[in-house]
Amino acid sequence: MATQGRPPPEPVPFTAVRVEDEFWRPRLETNRRETLPYCFRKCEETGRIANFDRAAGRLPGSHEGIFFNDSDVFKILEGAAYTLALSADPELDAYVDDLIERIGAAQEADGYLYTARTIDPAAVNAAEEGETRWSNLAVNHELYNVGHMYEAAVAHYQATGKRALLDIALRNADLICRVFGPEGIHDVPGHQEIELGLIRLHQATGRRRYLDMAHFFLAQRGCHARRSPVVRFGNPGYMQDHLPVAEQTEAVGHAVRAGYMYAGMADVVALRDEPAWRHALTRLWDDVVRRKLYLHGGIGARHEGEAFGDAYELPNATAYAETCAAIANVYWNHRMFLLTGDVRYMDVLELSLYNCVLAGIGLNGREFFYPNPLSSDGEWKFNKGQVARQAWFDCSCCPANLVRFLPALPGWIYAVRDARLHVNLYVGSQVTCTLQPSGVEVTLRQETRYPWEGRVRLSLELAQPTRFELALRVPGWRTAPAPGDLYTYHGSAPAEPRVECSRTGIEVRRENGCWMLEGTWHGGDAVELDLPMPVRTVQCHPAVSDNRNRTALMRGPLVYCVEGQDARVPLSELRVATAGDYDCDWRSDRLGGHMAITGGQGDQTFRAIPYHLWAHRGTDAMTVWLNAA
Repeated sequence: MATQGRPPPEPVPFTAVRVEDEFWRPRLETNRRETLPYCFRKCEETGRIANFDRAAGRLPGSHEGIFFNDSDVFKILEGAAYTLALSADPELDAYVDDLIERIGAAQEADGYLYTARTIDPAAVNAAEEGETRWSNLAVNHELYNVGHMYEAAVAHYQATGKRALLDIALRNADLICRVFGPEGIHDVPGHQEIELGLIRLHQATGRRRYLDMAHFFLAQRGCHARRSPVVRFGNPGYMQDHLPVAEQTEAVGHAVRAGYMYAGMADVVALRDEPAWRHALTRLWDDVVRRKLYLHGGIGARHEGEAFGDAYELPNATAYAETCAAIANVYWNHRMFLLTGDVRYMDVLELSLYNCVLAGIGLNGREFFYPNPLSSDGEWKFNKGQVARQAWFDCSCCPANLVRFLPALPGWIYAVRDARLHVNLYVGSQVTCTLQPSGVEVTLRQETRYPWEGRVRLSLELAQPTRFELALRVPGWRTAPAPGDLYTYHGSAPAEPRVECSRTGIEVRRENGCWMLEGTWHGGDAVELDLPMPVRTVQCHPAVSDNRNRTALMRGPLVYCVEGQDARVPLSELRVATAGDYDCDWRSDRLGGHMAITGGQGDQTFRAIPYHLWAHRGTDAMTVWLNAA
């Protein structure tokens, strides 16, 4: 439900936010300086970019790599666009312009863009990609690929004002609208994504046909009788095609595909309303959060099919919890917040963001996890053949996804609705936006060491006294690791968070998971928050067999783990107290600086580190869930 009957909020554009804090700014800089050029270089080395030149007739040879490799280039381009918005980089700007020209040269006259077919249609693997265009959508990624191009095109246009990639995307999207629809082909993409891209194009251009096409693709799922014959890929539930979306009640199948589909459904509901879809989204979210969400915010328990398991099927050592699935979980929950104004969705977003997503990339920005298990013996090769982060993958969806995900962070921190400014994430940053109905421009600055510390200072700049409301999210981790009863804390809640305002006459109240501060604000006014961050011990629902008689450690939004080198006994013999005292100390000399937790006595002494920092000190055993003493 939207908050108190008000219309839901809208995100503040990422271009209006500047991130400045000590936790996120170095990661964004690493993404800009290391990950982005590294990923472009790997695309050059593996033929992903050369495929566009071959499709344009500029290079001889056959298609290199997997048929969906175009999508990696598009995702990295999207990351480059966000990066250009954050800081000027003439060299990157020129590189991107050249790459866009090469992509445009590979596009066929009618707008079609799929290098795996364009290079040599006679050499296409028909079993995977179909005999002709669009003939095996359940397996090939014709629509998935261009969905990522649409997202990159809008981001590039917003960041630079240049239309070259946007025009390529619009030509392709217009082709899709001519080919598919009530009077055209009735089918669905095997991997959801084009729905999100079409909606981005609709929002950027105002063209209703793109929204309608996104709705069409989603509405076709589960409606097999209305379709042209196609080759199906295994169980329809794998691609969420087992039931119409309005009738789906359980999260099943490939977790990334599901997350993208749910995000697309939320977008459509927000833009054209579909009451049955809205109810389905609530049911699906409840199913995930109450029965299928890992403590670190990951989704997808099974390696087979990279899929959700059954209710409470959450193994630790064999957890898949793909990095891309955690990213999809963030996208879905952000859209659910924008749809409803309910900050519980931001709680789940934050959990996934600070734990599972960040674990997917090493501190050097050039090593990656695909799955994210919650325990490891240091030997089982869970990670696509290794027990450490890898430099690249044949299927490198996760590195390419991370490089676009990280610089998009500024767009999730704030939201606005009329005379209300939402602060959803506590990230040192500065935002400038215009509030209605006054039309006054407001600049808000956050200063904080979150997630290491819970103190936050917010200061305001505005040209004239203005009445509006600040909605400051009270993090859900204060009372539970995640919404629902899948995870709960031992013991009582910590001290109440504190909020103080320098301006008298500001009304402060708690409402729907937020502090609401309403009144007439002046330039120079400040608000200070204090969010106590004691170490909390976590217990899991007893239906999760792997976690019976085990406990985990959290502090603020961060899930902690213990590596073998930080315990005096093997991790299988380590026992921790659920009601003991734990010490925290700042380690500036290790792992880029972090808050460590120490506990235990005698041979049971151990040190815990944030989960997202594990596997940086060589191959070692690790566990999140510890034996409870």
